Amino acid sequence: MSFLTISHLEKAFGSNLVVKDFNLEVAKGEFISLLGPSGCGKTTVLRMVAGFETPTSGSITIGGQEVTGLKANARNIGMMFQAYALFPNLTVADNVAFGLKVKGVPRAERESRVSEMLNLIGLAEMAGRFPFQLSGGQQQRVALARALAPSPRVLLLDEPLSALDAKVRVSLRNEIREIQQRLGITTIFVTHDQEEAMSISDRIVVMNAGIADQVGSPFEIYNRPTTRFVANFVGTLNTFAVKVEDSAAGKVRLGGALLTLPPGLSAGMGAEMAIALRPEALRLGREPGYETVIKGWIEEVHFMGSIIRLRARVAGELVVMDTFNRADQPPPVPGTEVEISLSGKDAIILNG
Repeated sequence: MSFLTISHLEKAFGSNLVVKDFNLEVAKGEFISLLGPSGCGKTTVLRMVAGFETPTSGSITIGGQEVTGLKANARNIGMMFQAYALFPNLTVADNVAFGLKVKGVPRAERESRVSEMLNLIGLAEMAGRFPFQLSGGQQQRVALARALAPSPRVLLLDEPLSALDAKVRVSLRNEIREIQQRLGITTIFVTHDQEEAMSISDRIVVMNAGIADQVGSPFEIYNRPTTRFVANFVGTLNTFAVKVEDSAAGKVRLGGALLTLPPGLSAGMGAEMAIALRPEALRLGREPGYETVIKGWIEEVHFMGSIIRLRARVAGELVVMDTFNRADQPPPVPGTEVEISLSGKDAIILNG
């Protein structure tokens, strides 16, 4: 059952329609990421849910209550921004207590809630410090505690990790997800970082030019993209031009080899089309269960620890392959001719 419902939401700035017929149903306690490039409309959607922007049309319902016309402070929503937005003249404890104080929560209850929140984020010992005495990651944890302190119905996160260095970003995103699951709070997270979205979301909304191109689980978005934009935006993709040999049997010709695609091929005999394969779908050497073997030439080898990324020339295309590192099997050197196995079941048919 939907807890947050966004129906036919649109937003225009002058003649520029930046969000177009956006629809989304979010279950209570679900973690949703809005993923897309800069300018795709994801932050505008978030701001409309928060009440900072007024929709041109459409509606927003939270817990059965229509909130589209309500002011931001009447929606009971927690917001966490990219900039920490902490009050520099207030201590950590006072920053966390700010929303509670505005709501008129009694002092004893405020202090109890602040203590609970600081324990939740692991910064109880820093209650008396000021923001300038904290690291970036610690400041963002305080911002999260402040957003959660008033017990909001929905938590909105607007690229909260992008100002942090890589190691802190990974650590904090995992903490945010753990806290969100522990509290069971309905959450919408805006990011342009696909790895971030894939690692912590229940579902992802991939946005493109104001439109929700695809909504699905990380597994679905990565393995079964429904548009060319999603296929190219999420993950690395190898694209091949193929020619249909037998439409009924799903057979296409890739270079000098035949590949059998999943059922439902609509292109007719002799038609040219494009398919794509992820780097991990290409296997070095002959492998059981992979019905098609083609030749390739290694051009680059990048050792990345547990993964070895190869770039090879295959059927006239420069493709990327990912293989697991094996201590007893050194990777091929550039210039080596190799056999590459692949299977039609892993192919993504590109439309549009």
